[in-house]
Amino acid sequence: MEKLYSIQEASRILGISKDTLRYYDRIGIVSPSRKDNRYRRYSKDDLIDLMNIQIMQYADFSLDEIRGTLSIRKMENIDPVHYEEVSAFLDAKNAETRKKIAHLEKVSQLLNIAAETLRNFNVESDQRLAKIVREIYKDIRRNEPENFKGGCDDHQG
Repeated sequence: MEKLYSIQEASRILGISKDTLRYYDRIGIVSPSRKDNRYRRYSKDDLIDLMNIQIMQYADFSLDEIRGTLSIRKMENIDPVHYEEVSAFLDAKNAETRKKIAHLEKVSQLLNIAAETLRNFNVESDQRLAKIVREIYKDIRRNEPENFKGGCDDHQG
């Protein structure tokens, strides 16, 4: 017989509050079984779903997106088109994540250069910093405004 876990055990094992587990049950993301006493009992599959939820939340999935992604495991006789839709969604989410990673790498580079510029201030390091700022600004705004073109290049300290 499969081991079932109480809400307290599931909370302790996964580091998720009992209130959060109750909320997930209430909105139908994870629905543990219940005994005659109505206590929630979490299966190994429920714990795996909860781990997946934590991972997806860390990856900025909304609860609706998580519900849609997890629901595929519970469905029977799924139309292959549905698999394709979910796969396309996950591909798009991955592309969005990679874009964020690239942006954060640029921000990290900016912070490193800014710190180095302040440690050893000179015109060359200031211009390099200005170039990185403009690149990140372009990423954020997608189009550099005309009045920004002179920007920090004109700044000589």
